[in-house]
Amino acid sequence: MSNSDLNKDLSHMADMAEEMEAYMRSDVLFWRTGSGPRLTLGGYLMRQHRILALADELDAEGQALLNTAVSKFNEAIHEKIVRLETKVHTELDARLRQWGEFLSDLEREAIVSRGFYANGVESRIMIEMLIEKMQTPPYRLESRIINTVEMHDRRLRRRWYPDEFILDEMWQPAYPADEFWYLYGLPGKSGS
Repeated sequence: MSNSDLNKDLSHMADMAEEMEAYMRSDVLFWRTGSGPRLTLGGYLMRQHRILALADELDAEGQALLNTAVSKFNEAIHEKIVRLETKVHTELDARLRQWGEFLSDLEREAIVSRGFYANGVESRIMIEMLIEKMQTPPYRLESRIINTVEMHDRRLRRRWYPDEFILDEMWQPAYPADEFWYLYGLPGKSGS
């Protein structure tokens, strides 16, 4: 990944932050933001997490854009505790279903390609970011979410083969192996 890829991801994050106020007022889960990825809280938080981890790689203009995006996000969610909790739990339910279906697809594959897994694991990263947000006061995470994540993680661990970081190496500083173990390896065939 190059700095242009980092700047592109920052641009998507900034576009999402621009739309966040309207998004928070809506009942829509996947919000269109022009030509970039659709806005969800998980998608925004994933980008914010990794771009903040790599903020030193940004030039002055990129730093300013990052700071503006984070401020706009914080303003958009300010004093919207119940609204944010509702949207996050709705997205967590959708992402957990998506991740569970992806795990089922993996179980049917004899060989899982790096690219296929790297695309699908983005849901798991977003789940982690949403949980992290809900575990900071004043928010509350429903305990059933942790139970479902743990069930899916056990499912994946039964077939897990630790190896190299699965995403582009530029993102590695944002995702330490102890917390993001599912980004360091690939699942194999059950019983192999």
